[in-house]
Amino acid sequence: MEIVFSRPGYLWFLLSVILLIVIHLFTLKSVRRKALKFANFDAIARVTGRPLLTSNAVLVFLRGLVLVFFTFSLAQTTLYYLGDSTDFTFVIAIDSSSSMTADDFNPNRLEASKEEALNFIDGLDAQTRIGVLSFSGSSLVEQGITDNMEDVKSAIKKIKLSEVGGTDLGEAIVTSVNMLREEDKSKVIILLTDGQSNVGINVKEALVYAVENEVIIYPIGVASEQGGKILGLDIISTINDNELTTIAENSGGRYYRVNDREGLVNAYKEISKANRERISLNLDPILMSLALIILFFEWALMNTKFRTLP
Repeated sequence: MEIVFSRPGYLWFLLSVILLIVIHLFTLKSVRRKALKFANFDAIARVTGRPLLTSNAVLVFLRGLVLVFFTFSLAQTTLYYLGDSTDFTFVIAIDSSSSMTADDFNPNRLEASKEEALNFIDGLDAQTRIGVLSFSGSSLVEQGITDNMEDVKSAIKKIKLSEVGGTDLGEAIVTSVNMLREEDKSKVIILLTDGQSNVGINVKEALVYAVENEVIIYPIGVASEQGGKILGLDIISTINDNELTTIAENSGGRYYRVNDREGLVNAYKEISKANRERISLNLDPILMSLALIILFFEWALMNTKFRTLP
C-alpha cells in the first residue's frame, strides 16, 4: 500500500496548521486578559454550570484537521494497493548488452532468456497482449503491444547483441511503461537483465513513472552465483541484486534471482500465475467530504457547547 501526491508542492500548506495553533494561543491569551477585567466569571460559571474560559482545544483540533484534509486534496492524493486481477498485458524487456553473452547459462544468458521467453508465451492465453523490448545503453521496441503471438515470438527470436554500451534500466522501464499506458488490463513488465544501471535515466525517477501509471515490474536477474565469462573477454560477470530488488519492491512486483535454466523456467511460471494488480484510489473526493463534514460539526459546536454568551 502506498500514498502518492501528484502535486506535492501543495503540502507546504500544512505549515498553516502550525500557524493556526500559534495564532490561537496568542489570541486566547489576549482574550483572557481583556475578559477578566470586565466579568465575574466565577459567578457566571455557577449560573451556567460550566467554566467559560476554556482553551477551545477541540475547535482548534477540528480546524487543523480541515486544513490537513484540504491540503491533501489540493496535493491530489492517490492511494495505491494490490488487489486481485484476472488478466494482464505484458512487456518482455530483455537485456541485450555484452554481459548477456556470459556462458554461465547454456548457450549464454541472452539466448537462454529468449528461449524461455518463447516457452512462457506458449503457456499464455491466446488473447493475452504482449510487447517486446530489447535494451542496453538504449532501448529498442522490437514489437508493439499485440495479441498476435507469432509476431511476438518472431520479435524475440530477432533480438541480437546490442552494439550500444552500458545498461540503462531507467530508459527500459520508461519505454516499457509508455508501451503499456493505453492498455486497460493489469500492466506488467518482465525485466530480464544481468546488470546494474550505469547510464541514462535515473532508476528512481523511472520507478515513480511506473507507479503513477499502475505498472508492476518483475525483474529476473539472469546470472549464476559464480558468474560467467563474457564472450571474447577475460572477464567474469556477476550481478548486483540490490537495484533489481528495489525495482520490484517499489512497483509491487517480485524479484527473481535465477542461477540456471530451471530457475528461469520457474520464474516465468510464477509470473504467469500471478493474480495481483496495482489498483489506484483517488482520495480527493473523500478528503474534501471529510473536511466539509468537520466544518459543519465545528459550526454546530460553536453554536451549542462552545457558544459565545452575549
